[in-house]
Amino acid sequence: MAKKIYLADDEQDIREILTEFLSNAGYEVIAYKNGDTLFSAFQEKPCDLVILDIMMPGSDGLSICKKLRTISSVPIIILTAKDSESDHMKGFMYGGDDYLIKPFSPSLLVVRVNALFRRVEMNIPVKADISFGDVCFSWEKHNAIVKEHDIGLTMTEFSLLGCLMEHGGTAIPRNEILDKVWGIDSTEIETRVVDETVRRVRQKMKTAGSKVRISAVWGYGYKLEDCNE
Repeated sequence: MAKKIYLADDEQDIREILTEFLSNAGYEVIAYKNGDTLFSAFQEKPCDLVILDIMMPGSDGLSICKKLRTISSVPIIILTAKDSESDHMKGFMYGGDDYLIKPFSPSLLVVRVNALFRRVEMNIPVKADISFGDVCFSWEKHNAIVKEHDIGLTMTEFSLLGCLMEHGGTAIPRNEILDKVWGIDSTEIETRVVDETVRRVRQKMKTAGSKVRISAVWGYGYKLEDCNE
């Protein structure tokens, strides 16, 4: 069965072009004129991936991204016409998994969509479950369990915690996290994206009552610590 993608952009030409390219790549695409309509449709029937333009009438793409994250870990790609640090940062802060700056080639969007689905479906089942302190992490089941409850990570948060879990209590540098989780080079902007994602994972682990903490190693990266030890 084809993966279903919801796309929201207020420009009809863009909707039609992106829909054509993604459909030709084998995806089922439903395009919306604004994010509010997309969100309503998602509540009724979730899809496999969401593409959101930032500047739209009604709720902007970032607001819709934030609302989606309260109910789902669906992969989200943000489209922005503004090549600015604040837009990139907000997109990741609100739970986006990737972004593209307009204008871009529709074929590039297809590549990024394919890459996101590969991240979801990569050879996870061959990896063993991992335990660290009171956290039980499963690549195969795509969950992180604390006290028998899934702590509810987004895809990007899940990948980041998995990266840390695989290193146990050993520190891992930011540039390695960027490469494994986002597939991007280290820059000032994206390094802070790592910090923001870590902050969100920390909060979810704390809310779940975990005694495992993500500790910063100054000037280097992050590591896990079991506060029960």
